[in-house]
Amino acid sequence: MDRFALDRRALAYAGDIVAQVRPEHLGKPTPCGSWTVAELLAHMTAHNVGFAAAASGRPVGGEIWDLVTDETLPAYAESAALVTAAWEAPDLPEKMEVFGFGTVPARTALSMHIVDFVIHGWDVGVSIGVPVAADADLVRDAYAIMREFPVNRPNKAFGLMFPVPDDAAEFDRFLGYVGRDPAWLPPELEQ
Repeated sequence: MDRFALDRRALAYAGDIVAQVRPEHLGKPTPCGSWTVAELLAHMTAHNVGFAAAASGRPVGGEIWDLVTDETLPAYAESAALVTAAWEAPDLPEKMEVFGFGTVPARTALSMHIVDFVIHGWDVGVSIGVPVAADADLVRDAYAIMREFPVNRPNKAFGLMFPVPDDAAEFDRFLGYVGRDPAWLPPELEQ
């Protein structure tokens, strides 16, 4: 599994969904805790910037990882390009500081980033009512990566696993594994 290529695919998948966000969507709730679409986009943008700084070997504090901007939509695309360039730099450190998680191997940080963007792409898409269809290989690989992480829940990154039938689609099983209800809908669409 080429995790650098997988990360580019995860960013492109999330980016295609983010590109469909309109100003009227920004206040909508998401399945990601109590965050609105605007807060989730700020988180995604900040984490791209934070991972890029960490991959470049620069000390990174909470002020980078918790970046909040009113320019979230254009900033997302810029941050995705920034983190991709950082991951692919020839001098990528073996270990890096990931704010809130300490120093981790670069492979672990990259894996965290991949899983985060597959999940958050879905979060944004379902929140704004656009079809969310990640390619089967991306879902399979992100799910395999997710299963490499400890299953103790809840933890800093994930809530309790959501029960999903064993015969459910792989994307639904992945979402359940990370603590999402695959049937989540914005309140205005709930029946």
